[in-house]
Amino acid sequence: MIHQRLGEKLKKILKLDREPVAIKWSFKEPKKIPREDEKSRFCRKIEKSMRGEVFYSNLEDELCMGGARYSGLGDESNYPTSLRSGKFLVAAGVYKNIPAVQRSWQNNLCIPKDIFQAVIFAPLVKAEFEPDVVLIVGNARQGMEILHANAYDTGSHALGADSGPICSSMAAIPYLTGKVTYGFADVGARRNMELEDYEIMVSLPASELERIVSNLKDMRTKTFFKEK
Repeated sequence: MIHQRLGEKLKKILKLDREPVAIKWSFKEPKKIPREDEKSRFCRKIEKSMRGEVFYSNLEDELCMGGARYSGLGDESNYPTSLRSGKFLVAAGVYKNIPAVQRSWQNNLCIPKDIFQAVIFAPLVKAEFEPDVVLIVGNARQGMEILHANAYDTGSHALGADSGPICSSMAAIPYLTGKVTYGFADVGARRNMELEDYEIMVSLPASELERIVSNLKDMRTKTFFKEK
């Protein structure tokens, strides 16, 4: 499949250590892809796919309210007030008070609920499906080159993620906006994914993958981006 070949090219051009992850929202639970073998958080599911796993996950397999809410699989009204208020994030030291939590949450986008039944995860080079979003973890230099490749032929600017959870910033937002998104991952994701301190994230709407890989290849022939 073309996106698998593009995944191989992306890894080679950027010399990525981690596998780019393909994410797809599915109306039904797929029959030819195994279900996740344990419950986990959305960010942990990405980590598992970076390590080679291919699986789908439904609401029952999601341990995090944010992962359920922002992926569109769960209805936040079904969760207790202590979670919906953000009180747990104050206790954890992420925010100073509940108003700060709720103001911050206004910037987080959610996949519309009650549409999809599952989310599929796979290393891009193994994905036997057309992805919606491609999530890449790399170093600052690799991230910078992706952002330059995005702007190379269009002048487009990516969206910079802030402190919001990656289930919104690196999955729902590129899906809903069609924009490349970059960021440092939130504190919860960094803990759950065992990221190195130097690693950052960039997510692409899958529709932009071929253009960006082509631009990266062309950029390698130019002065600033030639191999040293």
